[in-house]
Amino acid sequence: MKKQKTIQSPISIEGYGLHTGEPCKMTFRPAEADTGFQFRRTDIEDSPAIQADIDHVVDISRGTTIQANGAKVHTVEHVLSALAGLQLDNILIDLDGPEPPVMDGSAKPYVDAILEVGFKEQDEERQELQIDRTITYSEPEREVDIHLLPSDRLRITFMIDYKNPTLGTQYTALYSLEDEFADEFAEARTFCFLHEVEELKERGLIKGGNVDNAIVIVDREIEESEFHRLKELFKIEEDISLGTNGILDRKELRFYNEPVRHKVVDLIGDLALLGMPIKGHIIAARSGHKANVELVKKVKKAYERQLLQEKYQGDRGDGDYFFDIKAISKILPHRYPFLLVDRILDLEPQKRVTAIKNVSINEHFFQGHFPGQPIMPGVLVVEAMGQAGGILLLNTVDNPENKLVYFTGMDNVKFRRTIVPGDQIRLELELLKYRLSICKMRGKAYVNGQVAAEADLSASVVEQDE
Repeated sequence: MKKQKTIQSPISIEGYGLHTGEPCKMTFRPAEADTGFQFRRTDIEDSPAIQADIDHVVDISRGTTIQANGAKVHTVEHVLSALAGLQLDNILIDLDGPEPPVMDGSAKPYVDAILEVGFKEQDEERQELQIDRTITYSEPEREVDIHLLPSDRLRITFMIDYKNPTLGTQYTALYSLEDEFADEFAEARTFCFLHEVEELKERGLIKGGNVDNAIVIVDREIEESEFHRLKELFKIEEDISLGTNGILDRKELRFYNEPVRHKVVDLIGDLALLGMPIKGHIIAARSGHKANVELVKKVKKAYERQLLQEKYQGDRGDGDYFFDIKAISKILPHRYPFLLVDRILDLEPQKRVTAIKNVSINEHFFQGHFPGQPIMPGVLVVEAMGQAGGILLLNTVDNPENKLVYFTGMDNVKFRRTIVPGDQIRLELELLKYRLSICKMRGKAYVNGQVAAEADLSASVVEQDE
């Protein structure tokens, strides 16, 4: 198994955001294992963090925008592409503005900065999602198709077909992130058509966009009388020219098929929103951010259980269970003698969970609770239900390992039979309601197929103090 990776030391880049035009200093920082990619807005009080995942995407109209905790970050796809393309796992990205600096419109400046400080291998194993079924997203009216097929590694085949002679039909394929991304794809710049840019510029958008950070493809006839207006619009100091390649201001392509290569860069960045690298072959035709994000949503839904297992459990060997005690300890804050769940047998995210607790004579409470006739305290049975319920809240909150679940109420509590040393308690919890960090669950504890205790539990999810 590969190990997780972060970077050796912090490294900063400064520039202007593509859409907002705001100045921004962006600093990549090493992060602990299992952190993933997090953006932090250091210009906002308390520096709120946003986990870069599909659940926090709020806009895909002109790039990928994420939002959480009262903060928003625009156009994250190139940064995420650089991190995922270099096969990093855990990075904190500090921003003192609302949007990463666009630099030259590619992922290359970020890649170069990261390579300058180098990588650091971490102790924890890197988990990858193995695709074992075909997942498809299509938009027939726009002739957009994107398919994800099983493969032993990440592979991408991409085709674009625009009704424009400068672009025409372009094709590219990536077979290895490690061997190809940094040198063959990261340098490919974003591209757009002149009529799109004119419309956006006149509406006061893409304030940081110019011919130095995007390939502007001329898709209409331009009169010589318009040159002065375009020169001011794109902040071109020298005389403007169309050149012979249909690209504004004579910009030369870095690759003969640079636009389609940049589409691959965007796709890799959007795939990073899954929160875990995949092993699969993506075949895309005319796909953009909307289709990329929709595909990621479908992958997450199809593999929700497996994503949780890979994140917390990793390799289960031949075990017939969902989480063992090591995985549980990554999620729950409890420790001996108050960790009362030994194993999660099954989990249907946001719906139900089944867990077990093995009751041993060595439990600390048997020393004083009816020591002559040991009986497990009923309140601890209810506590065990609550801890299993804490596992159930995975995928309902961000970073569940950094949250605490506090009881706020218990109703209809009944104890049906005693639980003694040697018993195995089967805990079954069903989530009834979850809204605004308040949840209600119904729990039952079974011993030998008989109900030993039951209760309706209410709980509140709060941040764990640092």
